[in-house]
This record gives sequence, structure tokens and C-alpha cells, in this order.
Amino acid sequence: MQRNYPKVVISKEGEEWLNKGQMWMYRNNAVNLDETIENGSVVDIVTTQGDYMGTGFVSMDSHITVRILSKDLHDVFDRAFFKQRIQFAYAFRKTLEAENLTNCRLIFGEADQLPGLTVDRYNDILVAQISSFGMDKIKDMLYEVLLEVLKEDGQDVKGIYERNDIKVRTKEGLPLEKGYWRQAQLPTKTVINENGLLLNVDVENGQKTGYFLDQKSNRVLLRKMAHGKRVMDCFTHTGGFALNAAYGQALEVVAVDVSQTALDQAYENAKLNHLEDRMSFVKADVFDYLDECESGCFDIIVLDPPAFTKSRRTIDHAYSGYKKINMKAMKLLGKGGYLITCSCSRFMEIDNFEKMLREAAHESGVTLKQVSVTQQNHDHPILWTMEETSYLKFYIFQII
Repeated sequence: MQRNYPKVVISKEGEEWLNKGQMWMYRNNAVNLDETIENGSVVDIVTTQGDYMGTGFVSMDSHITVRILSKDLHDVFDRAFFKQRIQFAYAFRKTLEAENLTNCRLIFGEADQLPGLTVDRYNDILVAQISSFGMDKIKDMLYEVLLEVLKEDGQDVKGIYERNDIKVRTKEGLPLEKGYWRQAQLPTKTVINENGLLLNVDVENGQKTGYFLDQKSNRVLLRKMAHGKRVMDCFTHTGGFALNAAYGQALEVVAVDVSQTALDQAYENAKLNHLEDRMSFVKADVFDYLDECESGCFDIIVLDPPAFTKSRRTIDHAYSGYKKINMKAMKLLGKGGYLITCSCSRFMEIDNFEKMLREAAHESGVTLKQVSVTQQNHDHPILWTMEETSYLKFYIFQII
């Protein structure tokens, strides 16, 4: 088949990365890149010997020069191609998220072979984020196909809200903006049902696309072990873990956050589920609050902090922060207590996070008995050939 796409020549080092399954080609691996190629165009990646390596969208501004769509020389990147990809991603959710299909991540970028596209669903609203210049150029077609796929399955979706206010878009030369696609006049707030809990979602002003969907299954793990326990949820945000503890018949639930806005939202969620009388909300710096508590006053402590690092340059600082807060919790819990601890930073890799936990336990004079180790919810799938798709680490231990 005749290929008419512009070619980008990759170095030997870059070739080795792609052969391992990586779906990004970086600027420093480009041996030859014609600067006259139109930004966002489809290009073929070839070796210095002319061997085909893959096809994707080129970004003339980003360090990620090509986001690879396919490594099949015979693929044609038309509407049918993208519809098949979207159908494949949707079928995955129907299989694994049948009970939460109205509140789940429908498309997770590279993990669904749709690089630079994220789509979450909250009832009849889809929330999209695009971080690729090439994807942005064809977004109208993508959104139309997405709505078509859902409609064919009898799903009721009213509109698509764009949360294209993420900083990574500036690296692609794309504007920061948000609002309903094609100026649809629809609400920006809704109430989802997550495993029996009602939760307010603000797609316009909420974190990420409106809510953290990636901890759904992990929050249920706390629910199942909370009965009769005294639980502290640190960095509670809108109350996800705290609400699950209360729903699971915890004896006491304390939700701690430094943000009054977050606590107000958590309280509203508690009222929505008639749990407000079984929970208390504390505005405090978590590090300071842990110092103020008496040893043994909680049976379960949840540590779900925001990412302490968003780059490899600050890993050491993040390591210190994670270690400090985990040591505080370990000492506070005492023998028999349960520690739930996690990190949402992909740069704090699993081996490093576990090393930190071992050091924290040793220096705190405790032993960790593993209860459970999980990662992000399965609507945020992980490609084993692309470590960038793996970011959440979630551990439950008993302190002995």
C-alpha cells in the first residue's frame, strides 16, 4: 500500500524504546524532522534504514514529538478506524464496569490506543480532555463518533463538556479553555451513584474532570473493613473515603482537609446520603493534625494525599514528604491498627514507594502486615509496555 504521510526518522535509542512497546516518540530521538510538517499531522516513524516503526500525530511544539496511533502499516486513519477504537474501549467498560457505567472513565488515552484523549462519564454528561494537537484537530469527528457509539447501545447522553484547562495543552501549543462542545446549554452539576453512595459532581469547577473516579474500587475496600472502627480520612477532599467508612457502619469517622471548600463539599455529600450525623469534619493541615492526636485513638487511618511530585526533579522532596506522613500515621495507630496509604504520582514509582514504606516502618519501630495491594480502578487500564499509564499505588496494612 502506498503511504503518503510525512516521515520522521528515529534514532537507534528511540527505536529500542518503541520496540519495547512505548507509544511515544520523543524529540531527542528524532534524527530527521522536517520543520515544515503541519502541526498535528499524521506521520510515519521510520528508522535510519527506512524500516517502518509506527504512525501517529506529530506535535511540533511538544517534547513528545509523535503520539503513536498504530504500529500496523495497513491501518487507515479514517472515521471507521476511530469508531472501532472507541467501540473497543467502550466494550471494555461494559465488561468491567457494568454497575458503574454511568460514572466511569470511558477513554483513558494511550491505554485505550487513543493517545491524548480522556473521556469521563457522569450520568448524561461526558467530560473530555484533549492533550494532543492532532486529536484536537479531529475532535468534532471524535465526539460525534463517541455519541454515536453510546446511542447505538441505548445510552442517554445529552452533551460533552470540555475540560481543556490542563497545563499540558500549552506544551502542545493549544489554548486553555472549558465549556460545552458546540455551546450546548446544559447543567454543569450532577449527582452520581457510586456503589450505592450519592455524590455531587461539578464538571466545570471540580478537580480533574469533576471527580476522582480512579479510587472507586479502593474506597469499597475501606467500606468493607470499617464496621465498628474509628476512622480518620486524611486529605478527604470531597469525602470519598470518609463517606464509604460511614456507609460501612464505622463507629466514628473524622474527615480532615486543609481546604474549607473541600470540607463543605464533603459535608454536602454526607447530607445527601444522610450520613452527616455520623461524621465530623476538621479543617487542618494533616501533618499538624496527626501530631495533635493521641496514640491509639483511631483504628484506621487513610492517607490519600495529592501528588507530592509531578516531575522526576522533585522525587527526593516527595519521598521525604511521603515518609514523614506515613511515619506519623504508623506511630499514631499503634498495634492492631490499619494503615491505608497511597500515592497518585506516576513519578513516585512502585519500587520507590515500597522502599519508603519499609523505611518508615523500620524507623517507626513497627511491622507492616500486608492486607491488600491494588492500583487505579480498572476503567483506568494499565499498559504493561507503557509505564506512564500506571500511576496510582494503594496499600492496606495492619500494624503489628
